[in-house]
This record gives sequence, structure tokens and C-alpha cells, in this order.
Amino acid sequence: MKLGALLVVSMSVFAQRNGNEDAVKTMGSIPIKDWTPDSSLVLEEHHPAKARYKAIDAHSHVYRRTAAEVADWVRLMDETGVETTVILSGATGEAFDRSVDLYLKPYPGRFQLYCGLETKDFDAADYPQRAVAELERCYRKGARGVGELSEKGSGYGRGSQGAGKRLHPDDARLGPFWKKCAELKLPVNIHMADHPSAWRPADNHQERSPEYQRYNQYGKDVPSYAEVLAIRDRLIDSQPKTTFVACHFSNQGNDLAALSKVLDRFPNLHLDMSARHYEMGRQPRAAAKFLTRYRDRVLWGTDLTPDRKMYLSWWRLLETADEYMPGPNWWRLYGLELPDAVLEQLYRGNARRVLNWEPVQ
Repeated sequence: MKLGALLVVSMSVFAQRNGNEDAVKTMGSIPIKDWTPDSSLVLEEHHPAKARYKAIDAHSHVYRRTAAEVADWVRLMDETGVETTVILSGATGEAFDRSVDLYLKPYPGRFQLYCGLETKDFDAADYPQRAVAELERCYRKGARGVGELSEKGSGYGRGSQGAGKRLHPDDARLGPFWKKCAELKLPVNIHMADHPSAWRPADNHQERSPEYQRYNQYGKDVPSYAEVLAIRDRLIDSQPKTTFVACHFSNQGNDLAALSKVLDRFPNLHLDMSARHYEMGRQPRAAAKFLTRYRDRVLWGTDLTPDRKMYLSWWRLLETADEYMPGPNWWRLYGLELPDAVLEQLYRGNARRVLNWEPVQ
């Protein structure tokens, strides 16, 4: 039985046990994905219109594909206090070049562009040299970082070929590529694993809502969550001169104590908080302590389609003490009310220090 159906049954059983048959008929027929209860709480609300400091979004994508759409995005950035957006194109070749024309040439300084990793024919003897050559070409065209490189267990490139033919981040064939990133001072944005719930069945104990089950890895031919994180550790340990930014709190935002140990172990590792507002907002006191302690290791990023409501929701979460705010996955979030010194580092200070700002020729 699918997750949504199981939860509908659970709601129906709950209502029956409490003796209200009308509630059984009404709520028992509502799919959990459509359940959006109104709250009776009367609370103070604060809605900052702009970030307290000019912000650098360290994690976005090619969300706009025409000149007019990009122009609208820049206007939205101006209105909400976003100074620069990092576009993680993940692209090489002609696809990367198109993004150069779309973002970098018309708006120097407003966008940074990251390239991807060439993975074609990675079993060939000349693959390491070809991967480095394309990286150097993209750098000359304007790439100032690499990513987002996603490893959820299937490896890079054609991971569907099977476990024996996968190109994982710690593969020796990628050693020259990582070293060239260090030489060119190109940060690498890595997506390692996924939210830990993705390795659990889509049943009535599943933490994330049905919408998020498209990311579910349970039962697939992939390593375990812990094994993918071990690949991450081997990669970072083997490339101490390369700067890595693990996006989404490296998918360990659910366990900040364990994540602290990872940061303490690897000085060349940084994090971005993109698309993990729901981890911070559910544990606001623990998250505020973590971000204060590691104020020089975390970058603000979104990984969400740009619109005014999205940006303003970040300012509200990080800057205010508001309670019971709407969030994804049927959760409510609580503001962190971070001090100014921490906000400045997260919004822009770390990005100015960690990212490559070498002008594009």
C-alpha cells in the first residue's frame, strides 16, 4: 500500500476510535497530500522585505532560459537584497557555453557560473585527461566553480550501467580532475547522498511527504546512506587542497552533532544550507548554536525556483523569532533570530572568502 493511502487509513482509524462518525467520513476521505489545516494560533509575524545584508545565493540553477526571464530575475534580486547568484549549471560543452551567453555576458558580477564534469566514455584510458581539458576550457569561458555534482549512490554519468561500472567521487580516475580544481581555485559543490529518509520505505513511518518520494532510494541498486557518506569522506580526505561545498548540509542536517565532527575533521569542507530550511526550522535552538559555532563554514543558498515569497521566507526564518511558520513536508518552522555577525557571514562573508572571484576575461 502506498504512503498516501496508508495515512488516509490511519486518519480514518483514529477518528473511529474517538467516536465521531462524521469526522470519520469527512477526514477519512481526505488524502494526506491535501491536508493543509488552518491554525488557531495568534502570533506575531515579521516579514523582512530584504536581507539584512546584501546576500550571495551560493546554490541556484538554470531556472531562467531566456534573456527576458533572466532580466526579471535580476530585478527580483535587486528588490529582495540578493547581490549575486551562483548558477550551478552542472553542464559542459555547448550547454555550458549557452549559459555563459545567457548569464555572464549580460550581467557581470550578478551571476557566477559553475560547470559540470565531463563523464563521456569514462572507462576509456584517456578519460582523466579529457575531463581535465574540458574543465580548463570551461574555466577560460568563465566557470568559477564546479557543480552541482550529485552522488546518491549511482555515481557520476551513466550510473545505471550497474554497480561495477559506476564512477564514484572517490574513483582514482577523478584524481587529476580534483587536483586541477584545486590548482584553478575552483570550489566544488557536491551533493552526497540525500535526506536519510530516502533510504527508508515509503510507508506510514516515512518522514517526508509523498511529493518527496521521487527521491526515494529504498530498494534500489545503490549503496546505503552511510556508505555514500563514507565515499564523501574518502574523497575529501584524499584531496586536502580542493575546496568542497557540500550542499544541503551534506544531507546530515538531521544530526548536527555528527555533522560537527565532519566539519572538525575536514578543514577544506564547507556547507550550503540550500533546500534544508525545514531542518533548521524544526530545531531552531540547535540550528542557531550550530550556525554560530560554524559561522565561517556555512553559505546561504536556496536551490528553489526564484520568486519573492521564496526569498522573503529565508529572511524571516534566519532573522526573526517568528513561530509556526509554513514549511514543506507538512511541517511548521520556527525562526532562528541569528545575530548580525552570524547573518553577515552566512549571507555574504563566507561566499566572498571561499568562492573564486577571479574576473572573467
